[in-house]
Amino acid sequence: MVYIALSYVTSYFLLPLIWKYAHEHRLVSQSDFFAKKYDSNLLGVVVALVGVIAIIPIVVIQLKGLGIIVSLTSYGAIPMKVAVVVGTIAIIIYSVISGIRGIAWIAVLKDFMILAVIVFMGIYLPIHYYGGIGQMFEQIAAVKPELLTFPHTTYTVTWFISTVLFYVLGFYMWPQVFASTFTAKNAKTFRKNAIISPIYTLMLLFVIFIGLAAVLQIPGLEGDASDLALLQLAMKTFDPWFVGIIGAAGMLTALVPGSMLLMSAATLLTKNIIYSYKPDTPEQKIANLSKFFVPILAIISCLFVFQGGNALAAILQVGYSLIVQLCPSLFASLMKRNPVTKQGALAGIVVGILITIFISNYSMTLATLLPGVPTAISDINIGFLPLIANIIVTFIISFITRKKTQAA
Repeated sequence: MVYIALSYVTSYFLLPLIWKYAHEHRLVSQSDFFAKKYDSNLLGVVVALVGVIAIIPIVVIQLKGLGIIVSLTSYGAIPMKVAVVVGTIAIIIYSVISGIRGIAWIAVLKDFMILAVIVFMGIYLPIHYYGGIGQMFEQIAAVKPELLTFPHTTYTVTWFISTVLFYVLGFYMWPQVFASTFTAKNAKTFRKNAIISPIYTLMLLFVIFIGLAAVLQIPGLEGDASDLALLQLAMKTFDPWFVGIIGAAGMLTALVPGSMLLMSAATLLTKNIIYSYKPDTPEQKIANLSKFFVPILAIISCLFVFQGGNALAAILQVGYSLIVQLCPSLFASLMKRNPVTKQGALAGIVVGILITIFISNYSMTLATLLPGVPTAISDINIGFLPLIANIIVTFIISFITRKKTQAA
C-alpha cells in the first residue's frame, strides 16, 4: 500500500520525462527506449530479456493464487497441483483467444467484482467477529500485540523502509507499465494521475482489515499459510454460494493479469528480441509468433510453481529484484549529460541480474551474508545488494569506455 502510493508520487516527476522522449522519437516499448537512448540494439535486446525474466515470477504468483482459490473454494475436491495445471491451461486459452483487447474488457469487470468483494468483506468481517474495526484492533492488541508492532529482528522498521524504497524504484520499470506511459495524450496526464491515483490505494486498507480479522479466527496463519487467510475466513463465515462468488472474483483477479503478463512477455520475446534487428516485420507475423510463445512461457511459470513453497510476497521480491536492475541506466539516461555509456549500462544490468539470481536461489539475506553486523544494516532489503553492485559496475565500465573513446 505504502510503496504504491509513493510510486504514484514519483510518477509526477519521472513519467513526463519518459513520455516526452518516447513521443519525440515515436517509441513503442521499453526496449526501444533504452536502445534509442544508448544507441545500442544489443542493450534493447538485453532490457527486453530482463523484462521477460522478471515477468515470470509475477505469472508464478498469479498461477499459485489461482491454484489456491480453486483448491479452497472447491472445499478440497480439486487438489492444489491439479488446480494450477487447469489454471495454466485456462490462462493459455484465454490469452491466445482473447488477445490484449479482450483481456482489457474483462479487466474492467474484474476490477468491479474484486472491489465490491474486498470492500464488503473488509467492513463485514471485523463487525461480524469483533463488533467493529476499532474493537478488532483492541482484541488483537490484547491477545497478539506483537502483530501490531514491528519485530526486533528480520521484519524491522529498517526492513520495511528499505523494502518500500526498493519497490518504489522498481514500480515503473516493469515493461508493460513503462510502455503504457507512451499512450498518454500529453505530459500533464501523468501529473493529474499522480494526484488522484494514491486514493485508489485506500482500497488496500480493506485487505488489511480482512487479514487482521483472520488472525484470531484462523489458527496457524504463518509463512505460506498466510496466503490462505482471506479464503479460509470466507469459508468459515459464508455459505458456499457466496464463497463461489468470492472465488470467481479471485479467479478473474489471477486470470486477467496473468494473461496480460504472458502476452506482454511473449510480445517482448518476439518483437524486441527475435525480430529486434528486423523492424519492418509485419505486425501479424509478430502477433502469430507471440501467441506461439504464450503456452511456452505459461508452462515454464507452471513448473516454477511446483519448485518451491515460497509465500507470494517472497516471489514478488524476486520479480522486483530483477526488474529494478534497469533503474541506474534509466535514471542516468534522463540526465542532461548522461554519465553512463552503453557498455556500462549493459555490464551493470548483467551483473545485477546474475547476483539477483544467485541470492534468490539460495534465499540469502544481508543477515546471513554479514553475520554480527547491526540490525540497521542486516535488515536492509537484500535486493539492494545486486542493485549497488549494478551501479558500481555501471560507472566503472562507463568511466573506462569513455576514456578509451576520448583517447581514440
